Amino acid sequence: MSDAKVKAEPLPLGALTVARGLRRTALAPVVLSALAAMLDVLALALGLWFARLAGSGSEFAPLGWAVLSTLEALGTSLLISALGAYRLNEVRQFWSGMLPLLVLGVALATLSTGIVSAILLIALTLMPARALSAAMAGAVLDFGLTERRAVIVGGGEPALRVMAALAECPDNDIRVVGIFDDRDDVRSPIAVGGVPKLGNIEAMVTFARSAEIEMLIVALPLTAEQRIRTVLKTIEVLPVDVRLADFSADPTFRRHGRAALERGLIDVVSRPIIGGQFMLKRVLDIAGATVALLVASPVMLFAALAIRLESEGPVLFRQPRHGYNNRSVTIWKFRSMYADDCDPHARSIVTRGDPRVTRVGRFLRRTSIDELPQLFNVLRGDLSLVGPRPHALRAVSARQEAFEDLVDGYASRHRVRPGITGLAQINGWRGEIDEPEALRRRVEQDLYYIENWSIRLDLYILLMTPFRLLDGRRAY
Repeated sequence: MSDAKVKAEPLPLGALTVARGLRRTALAPVVLSALAAMLDVLALALGLWFARLAGSGSEFAPLGWAVLSTLEALGTSLLISALGAYRLNEVRQFWSGMLPLLVLGVALATLSTGIVSAILLIALTLMPARALSAAMAGAVLDFGLTERRAVIVGGGEPALRVMAALAECPDNDIRVVGIFDDRDDVRSPIAVGGVPKLGNIEAMVTFARSAEIEMLIVALPLTAEQRIRTVLKTIEVLPVDVRLADFSADPTFRRHGRAALERGLIDVVSRPIIGGQFMLKRVLDIAGATVALLVASPVMLFAALAIRLESEGPVLFRQPRHGYNNRSVTIWKFRSMYADDCDPHARSIVTRGDPRVTRVGRFLRRTSIDELPQLFNVLRGDLSLVGPRPHALRAVSARQEAFEDLVDGYASRHRVRPGITGLAQINGWRGEIDEPEALRRRVEQDLYYIENWSIRLDLYILLMTPFRLLDGRRAY
């Protein structure tokens, strides 16, 4: 089944209604955990500072005390974090995290000041912070803001068993929002356990691209192994966790070789960048884009002036491209073609010596200066600094063949946010795609990046990008 056919499947009205209600992303638990840790560090550092002030006598070193107290509070927070104290269920229990913080804080203060009154000072600063953290965690959990939304492939009795198993797990955070099944007979009713059937498998792919879904559970009979393989092939393009509802006799299903944490489920595919990794990458994006804009602002100003002086028309060129999870995003570039020849739908690729490209445009494209406005896309969250380059929505090869028809699994590159630069670009596959082999090589590089992502790899790609820009042979 090709990606093009999957994308063309319309959503039934019921599925569309449910999808519209799930367009807001769930709150990542790591965000609240990090906030609780920050509050603890600030409160404990403040308590230690006051304890030192109370036991200082004639000495007074506020700045030194502040630095030392902050370092001690940070170390204490990291220690209890390693013990699991910042899981949301622990954070909502006021005394669960309060006691170890209080004991360790008092021990530190007593060792450094020799006064027992430190227990009162540290308790006075810690208690409000822990109360606030517990209240926030309780509200978030009670309202289900951190629940992982899941859909089940396969209805009837297998789906009912999955939901029963999830309900028996006391700390379960998975909420099943819909069922998708190709069968229309009595084996697949219109609802299972109060969860509606929303369509067939192809509609499920469209649904997962319209709503914010974190998990897909395959609940088909284990005897239907060929059908399971077909389903897994169809959904591999989605940026979701994929789980099998039971163990299969075929060991190749256990691709990651480890049991899932969820009860009764096997980890088949996991999202490539989640939780703390996503936060770290986003911080790098915002910081890097901000610094790059400050450094490149004179170059961008001269580029805009040169474009305006050479030809009539807007300085910026806007083009809809594939973004995360195959959704459309509008990216910005400096205009490199004559205004009347601009091709926002990429119906015709740019070739060497293309008369549509202006003289200024050739220089901007060869040096990639035309890409600099995309730093604003990074700040908006449409792009990342590093990731697979976004292609036009209807991009075609020189033979007018759609990209998704040329390379198997092409849409899998959309499982992460696209980037201004990427692994393919620093490995010699920069510039326009004028032949199928160039596209295949890029997709190979993109998929390797997705499967092997690390912050160190991002930093390496960013470091190598300026050097690779010196090679403009494929940029025209």
